Amino acid sequence: MEDLKERIASTVKGDVMNDTDTLTKMSRDTSVFTLMPKVVVYPKDAADVSALVKFVADAKGAGEDISVTARSAGTDMSGGPLTKSVLAVFTKYMNHIVEVGDGYAVTEPGVFYRDFEKATLAKGDQILPSYPASRELAAMGGLLNNNSGGERTLEYGKTERYVEEVDVVLADGTMTTFKELGPSELEEKKKLNTLEGDIYRKMSTLIIDNRETIEAAKPKVSKNSAGYALWNVFDVERGTFNLAKLICGAQGTLALTTKMKLKLVKNQPHRSMLVIFLKDLSVLPEIVKRVLPFNPESFESYDDQTFKLAVKFMPQMLSQMGFGRAARLGLSFIPEMFMVAQGGVPNLVLMAEFSEDTHAEALAMAHKAQDALKDMKLQTSIKKDERSAEKYWVVRRESFALLRKNVHGLYAAPFIDDFVVPPSTYPQFLPELNALLDLYKDKFIYTIAGHIGNGNFHIIPLMDLTKPDVRQIILDLAPQVYELVIKYGGSTTGEHNDGIIRTPYLPLMFGTRMVELFRETKKVFDPNGIFNPGKKVGGTFEAIKADMITHI
Repeated sequence: MEDLKERIASTVKGDVMNDTDTLTKMSRDTSVFTLMPKVVVYPKDAADVSALVKFVADAKGAGEDISVTARSAGTDMSGGPLTKSVLAVFTKYMNHIVEVGDGYAVTEPGVFYRDFEKATLAKGDQILPSYPASRELAAMGGLLNNNSGGERTLEYGKTERYVEEVDVVLADGTMTTFKELGPSELEEKKKLNTLEGDIYRKMSTLIIDNRETIEAAKPKVSKNSAGYALWNVFDVERGTFNLAKLICGAQGTLALTTKMKLKLVKNQPHRSMLVIFLKDLSVLPEIVKRVLPFNPESFESYDDQTFKLAVKFMPQMLSQMGFGRAARLGLSFIPEMFMVAQGGVPNLVLMAEFSEDTHAEALAMAHKAQDALKDMKLQTSIKKDERSAEKYWVVRRESFALLRKNVHGLYAAPFIDDFVVPPSTYPQFLPELNALLDLYKDKFIYTIAGHIGNGNFHIIPLMDLTKPDVRQIILDLAPQVYELVIKYGGSTTGEHNDGIIRTPYLPLMFGTRMVELFRETKKVFDPNGIFNPGKKVGGTFEAIKADMITHI
């Protein structure tokens, strides 16, 4: 181990660590797994990443069992940035916002989203609208490599829509840029007698020769992070080819990202929210059908368990805020406290938020959506601005953190945390899902939150992972849930990605031929398998069981 550290340290300019504290810290993300790396490297720049990859490639070629995995903020819920080999961490040095221009920004992967957003808002009130719920904790490398999406995805789409260029290090240490290419530019790339040229030759052939299979396999829901996005690379109508779209969502299994250029949108400054307190879930599809035509920027939800947790742990939640804001929000939650005390908690709270250029326009859209539901006799409320709607966002965004931090002896275990189904299937899907979950109601408690307008649900069970029979539930329940999701035309992951936890389910979702195309893609980019093994390709149920947390 010490020998590996010294050999890498003589190759790179950045820090190389293998002390127990560092390795232990980097052995976890927010998933159910623990993998202890051998060495943690903090590269200084792209040239350092290249040197590290060359070292790993040479060592692998000499017969060593070695690989390299990238990590930014470590907020991944799938085990994506975990490894038992070399870990490259980008937040320490590669954390610069290179440029913010008119409609775009260039950034390194180690930049935290919260800092990125401050910079883009300061330059013309612009924003990357695909930020996740973990916006205060997540970093840009994770946003890109997981193809993140969050509360604004309903109107604006996922990160894949905003990726213009990606600087990467290939498996031989070559540094290059993937971006949109026209037909003649693609032909020039294919002439290169390099790994890059080989990638362009083989990937263009793979995608064009299998175009019908790829298009048929493309998930029919509005959000997906499962598999490799082969359907996004070749734009038939425009005749363009863009491998940056493939890197987006690939979890660092094809190349290591060192810089990215992302499109930005103008932030609409005024918002109003329609809140719906729902007792009867059977009318949910009709509500979604009626609200969506009014183009909400986001349409979110959280369940009664989340509602109760927010009230129970309100002091802890508010303690993270300044006194003035905490006092104001605390007072605003008084009606919710009465709801809990009187047993009148709704089964689901729906939040449809409308953004416009003026306050009057945003408020008008919220009222129009409310009027469209009038004959359904629902309990609704209009929150005229962001200040009055703030408490609902606090609960929605903080639900997972509340579970993780405040329930002792149980661990928030994301393993069925991110599936997507078409909203039209809610009447059939939700009762079947609830029946499945009821089979395990004595084994764990859980909350449900999600992007109700997209059909994207986040179920986070609380479990005692020190018990073998409880860990077995993850292997027993997940395939049942995912079979149900696929039965109704959904995706196993809308934004959290495959990682360790969902890679074994890719054959269930895509079938044998598409999984073979994923393997071929991995082989084209990474012939010797040095990048983040076991994610996207080659993951097994045995790995899930072996690497699961056994202590809390």
